[in-house]
Amino acid sequence: MARKSYGTSEVKFQKWIKDGRGSGRGIEYKPWITVRDLPSEGRSHRIFGHKSQRTHHLLSDLELAVFLLLEWHSEVIEIREQFPLERDITSRLAIDIGISHPAISGFKQYMSSDFLVNAKDLKRPKFVLQAKYADALNDPRTIEKLEIERRYWVEKNIPWQIVTEKEIPSVVVKNINWLYPAKRDEINHETVLERVQFYAHHFQKSPDILMIDICKSLDIAYDQPPGESLQEIRQLLARRCFLFDLFTPTIKLKAKQLKSSSINHLVETLHVSNQ
Repeated sequence: MARKSYGTSEVKFQKWIKDGRGSGRGIEYKPWITVRDLPSEGRSHRIFGHKSQRTHHLLSDLELAVFLLLEWHSEVIEIREQFPLERDITSRLAIDIGISHPAISGFKQYMSSDFLVNAKDLKRPKFVLQAKYADALNDPRTIEKLEIERRYWVEKNIPWQIVTEKEIPSVVVKNINWLYPAKRDEINHETVLERVQFYAHHFQKSPDILMIDICKSLDIAYDQPPGESLQEIRQLLARRCFLFDLFTPTIKLKAKQLKSSSINHLVETLHVSNQ
């Protein structure tokens, strides 16, 4: 939700502003709140973003799930997490609707939205997502703060939406969690193209066989350590050299469900992965 920041004082706010928090684009962006600002307990995450080439700060498992979906989506260009709202505007909005602005020990806090997203979609080039567990929406105070945030983005003419765990398919998150780390593996272009041709050949030979079973057979046939072929395919899938339906668990994927990317897409994918 549009959150208060854990008892932060005005002095610290000014230091954060001076340090550039909440500003910058791409690799230069600095989130308003980082995992270091949170209490030691809790499920916060620091994860590298391939679109931004920087570390993202995510403050819950739900935020991590939403981030992974955004990061995987090819239409998404930029993800700015923990994006601060202008305090003078949120203060005015709170007065307008007759509710108290988030404050701690008398200090008005800066509110923030979980994700400000830029996309290629011309009809929706920018939008905001707020990750909130469904149970929290039963809390009247939470709803009040969300209403301030909603009105803030309406005033900015930027679409805003709440995302709960109910909107995140578990199979999609599980697939992305499996694929995502493999994007960081360094592989040269020639090796990737050779592997695409190699595995495409074997997928075409056995279209109705499970991908995982083909991998096991190839490991035996080529005297490789168990799991070697699966790891190579994982790396190719992470680079979108083969496309598949993310709603299908990877362990249930058949060879015919893996579609080779076009040459143009492959070239673009390899270029991006090496930036």
